[in-house]
Amino acid sequence: MNDLVHYSEKRLGRITLILGVIAWLVLLVGTVGGLLIALLVAFVFYVVAHSALIAYIRGNGVELSEDQFPDLYAQYVECCTRLRIAKPPKVYVLNGSGSINAFATRFLGHEFVVLYTDTVDAMAEHPDGVKFYIGHELGHLRMKHLQGHLLRWPVLWLPLLGAAYSRSRESTCDRHGLACSSSRLAAAQSLVALAAGPARWKTVDVAAYQRNQLPDAGGFWASFHELTAAYPWLTKRVARVMKNDAAMPRRKPLAYLLAAFVPYAGPQGGLFGALIMVYIVGVLAAIAFPAYQDYKGKASVAAALIELQPIETALGEHYERTGDVPESLAALGVPQQLRDSSALSLNAENMVVTVTLPQGELVLVPTASEDRRVTWSCTNGARLKPALLPASCRASPAT
Repeated sequence: MNDLVHYSEKRLGRITLILGVIAWLVLLVGTVGGLLIALLVAFVFYVVAHSALIAYIRGNGVELSEDQFPDLYAQYVECCTRLRIAKPPKVYVLNGSGSINAFATRFLGHEFVVLYTDTVDAMAEHPDGVKFYIGHELGHLRMKHLQGHLLRWPVLWLPLLGAAYSRSRESTCDRHGLACSSSRLAAAQSLVALAAGPARWKTVDVAAYQRNQLPDAGGFWASFHELTAAYPWLTKRVARVMKNDAAMPRRKPLAYLLAAFVPYAGPQGGLFGALIMVYIVGVLAAIAFPAYQDYKGKASVAAALIELQPIETALGEHYERTGDVPESLAALGVPQQLRDSSALSLNAENMVVTVTLPQGELVLVPTASEDRRVTWSCTNGARLKPALLPASCRASPAT
């Protein structure tokens, strides 16, 4: 039965499982066990929410059995036998409201397969058309895709990786559907119904469908959107059902580069993932831009203080020598602005120097000892945020 597993699923399954376990351990250690409480709360919400789905299936669906739709049930049992599933999960038919599809789910150890009525009706003239859908969903259960999802969950959002793993699983399940079908053509016709609808699928030329449309899957945008999607393009799925090693059009290399920035968003598709990325970038920008502005401000203030040291020295020496405050910086022969054109002003009464920076005013305050030795402290003036001052200023405020 190993030929039922797509070659990429084994490799990607190991990678996502290892990374997922590591991520869980990091989260557990990083939250000092607090994650366990969050998981417990999440599990309670999951049980309540998922129980609603199971109750809906049981309350509104029709369970297949030897007495209820015996023809469909016989096909279901036959498919379970082919896939060597000893204990068939419960299977229901549910109103699909126009959707050709099926799904498998699991709840507290119990497994379920649900067939939409539209799928059953569309395949009414296809002797084993429903078998493909049954086999596909049984593939998810047989491969334990639902159980392993939790361990891998922290890393499944990663660009390229999460989507690739999902597509490989769907290809594996297509092989399970093929194993339940009487022929490759029968399986391909069942798949084509997803595109052509419940009646037109009968007249689709599968060979022409592959020949004419499969090459389109290699375009740039087709490559990009598939790389961010949960399912391979239907044209590729049909081609692989017709031949396991069917040649596929090569994806455009630049599409990988673009897709590497789009997180995997599940069945919602690459567009939803792109919106998530825009949101993430927006949030990061909202956080990073002010932080960057503060960083620039701190660097500007620190550079100004270094450049002001010779002026502090000149003013201190003048006061120590004469006991007077110079009338102006020009009278002392020192620059009246910094290299970035920030203006300097001197208070002739107390020798306080004010520097008008783009971020606001930086104020240098002198303190003279009995022997006229001057020491300087710095503080913020108008418009300058205290957080932009170096630690030395904040630790020794002016008195």
